Amino acid sequence: MSVSVQDYAQECAAQGLRGDYSVCRADFTVEQKYDYSQAEQDVWRTLCDRQTKLTQRLAHKSYLDGMSALGLVDRIPDFHEVSEKLRKLSGWEIVAVPGLIPAQPFFDHLANRRFPVTNWLRTRDELDYIVEPDMFHDFFGHVPVLSQPVFGDFMQMYGEKATDLIALGGDEMITRLYWYTAEYGLMQEPGQPLKAFGAGLMSSFTELQFAVESADAHQVPFDIETVMRTTYEIDKFQRAYFVLPSFDTLKDAFQNSDLAGIIKRWKAEPPRDPATI
Repeated sequence: MSVSVQDYAQECAAQGLRGDYSVCRADFTVEQKYDYSQAEQDVWRTLCDRQTKLTQRLAHKSYLDGMSALGLVDRIPDFHEVSEKLRKLSGWEIVAVPGLIPAQPFFDHLANRRFPVTNWLRTRDELDYIVEPDMFHDFFGHVPVLSQPVFGDFMQMYGEKATDLIALGGDEMITRLYWYTAEYGLMQEPGQPLKAFGAGLMSSFTELQFAVESADAHQVPFDIETVMRTTYEIDKFQRAYFVLPSFDTLKDAFQNSDLAGIIKRWKAEPPRDPATI
């Protein structure tokens, strides 16, 4: 069901969300308005400098290649400039939003190879944790790997199919697939060390180290049906991380699996505990 911008703005205001939803267009996008203060630029560089030391060691090559091609660390990025580079690499672009947006416009943006990025940045007091996704999470976390065409194809297909799968009763199940891949996915190509690519890990100083390096991290081979059945954590470290051998595996699984059948079989059953898989 579609949500009007006005109703959503009122809902967000009631929840105390900080984005200005009152200026959204019909598709929930806004202007980036590149008028960031020196203090905000300093926070951006602090976040990027600190996190880059980790991603250089723990991020998958696809993420590092995207970061190098797009150049995201010297200053708060200009969305138009980065979109020009991203279109040439994978056909994607980024659009500014005030924060979280409703599912339907989010899926529509993905289906059209547009990735929504929050236009405001956390404060210095929030370097380690922020309740809402901000520009650092959206941009530093998600955008570099969108430079990879195969992963970009998966994200586009996700946007195209999500609404129909939700209509079958698969809301939670399709959300788990996004969570365990785009947000918290790991990658281990044959003969290569384990690396991370999910945005929730890329933008987290502590969880990135835990997910890749800790002996306590529960790392599980990727299986799309298991992923869709497994619950996840919102405000603590994940109790399971799914490991892909390649983005081709993810794309092929999403494209060729009987997703409707998976939903039909399991939608009425309790989700699996990640500690038990």
